[in-house]
Amino acid sequence: MSWLTSFLGWLEEFFGDPANWSGPGGIPARLAEHLEFSALALALAVLVAVPVGLAIGHTGRGQLVVVVAANLARALPTLGVLVLFVLLLGTSSIWPVIIPLVLLAVPPILVNTYEGIRGVEPELRDAAYGMGLRGGQVLGQVLVPVALPLILLGLRLSAIQVVATTTVAAYTGLGGLGRYVIDGFATKDYSSVVGGSVLIVAFALVVQAAFTLVQRVTVSPGVSRRLKVRQPPARKENSR
Repeated sequence: MSWLTSFLGWLEEFFGDPANWSGPGGIPARLAEHLEFSALALALAVLVAVPVGLAIGHTGRGQLVVVVAANLARALPTLGVLVLFVLLLGTSSIWPVIIPLVLLAVPPILVNTYEGIRGVEPELRDAAYGMGLRGGQVLGQVLVPVALPLILLGLRLSAIQVVATTTVAAYTGLGGLGRYVIDGFATKDYSSVVGGSVLIVAFALVVQAAFTLVQRVTVSPGVSRRLKVRQPPARKENSR
């Protein structure tokens, strides 16, 4: 299989080159840049989407915002928005890249936060109010812990999308792991293309694993058991 031989050869060439492990263009530096862009975009998206999702889910007002966000997630051409902001703001800062990433990250977080809060059984809400808790206390002490798995799912989806899409930052001349892919294609350096692609995929897998671990640590066992109980049983095919 010649393609596998070429692939492994490019990987060995890329990761075995000492020049790729030092300096401003080395793997550690590019990885740090990629992490910086992704973390900043995700943090800003959380600051916007989580409070709005909690408020809409708790009060039931403003549901049109969730519908618009859900449609935006399906229709937003990230690369087109990126180019637009680069043309408007130039390339002297990271904001032409961060703004499209935030727009990409907000909808999954907003929708999942809203759905998580609205999906809590009315009996739990009524019991909380019956115990004398007020609106904010019901939200923070009852609804959020129960909705946490869905909220974290939205964060995980957004984080993976942002990590993968941050690759396009290289189109604007910024850093990140996408530099290996973009520059590699431009110079026909396929070892750089393959190595950069593998790094991006590996980074996304690490992020997914990290959020899975966070969910296991933060979600209470009672909520986890409740979710398993609520899952519909698998359908059995009739044997003929």
